[in-house]
Amino acid sequence: MHITLLTFDTLGSTNTEAVKQARVGADEGLCIVARQQTAGRGRHGRTWVSEKNAGLYFSIVLRPKLETRFLPLITLMAGVAVHETLKELSLEPDIKWVNDILINEKKISGILAETVETPQGLAVIVGIGINIRSSNFPKEIADIATSIEQEDASVLPAAVRNLLTKHLGYFYTILTAENGSKDILREWSHRSTYFSGKSVRVMLENETVAGTTDGLEENGALRVRKTDGSVTIIEAGDVERVRPVS
Repeated sequence: MHITLLTFDTLGSTNTEAVKQARVGADEGLCIVARQQTAGRGRHGRTWVSEKNAGLYFSIVLRPKLETRFLPLITLMAGVAVHETLKELSLEPDIKWVNDILINEKKISGILAETVETPQGLAVIVGIGINIRSSNFPKEIADIATSIEQEDASVLPAAVRNLLTKHLGYFYTILTAENGSKDILREWSHRSTYFSGKSVRVMLENETVAGTTDGLEENGALRVRKTDGSVTIIEAGDVERVRPVS
């Protein structure tokens, strides 16, 4: 995949700009990067805090030749790429299903993948935010989020971007190769403590499911084994770790 960078001082949302570029024919590998977002988005319409030069705000246009059922694996692939980016900075990240990267159970990165129909076919926009500084965190997230700086590492946004594009290119090549879905599931499982044996609570639209993680389905859905032995397949939902009572 050939990487092309399109950088902005300020954008509403890098994902919104990437969608626009995809619709007018942008090639796979176009990366939208902004120093600041004024309307950064997370999953379920949440806001992503995007102060100037405090993080990497990044979206990439992909045009994958994958079966539709395997498209959710793109989020897992991106999670692996972010994990390896942070490992190269001597950090110890974890991946929480489906789209959060944690350090010591605090969020340092989030991923938002969106599909868009274009004249050239389906495109997938993968937005990635990585916290570099935490001095501007609002009070409501200060206790649940962290940053590269807070974890005693020092790096410029451009260096994080370069590492991320390197790892995205590598793991995207794995995903789109023969048997790529199985390979990415294996790569993800090796890097996530949430893969199996983690006590979790999953908030769905109309119910809450509690149990223990029991691996992933072939499309990346999370398996949660409840106390009665039954398994619930989670296609989308907010997962939180259930800590033992001290």
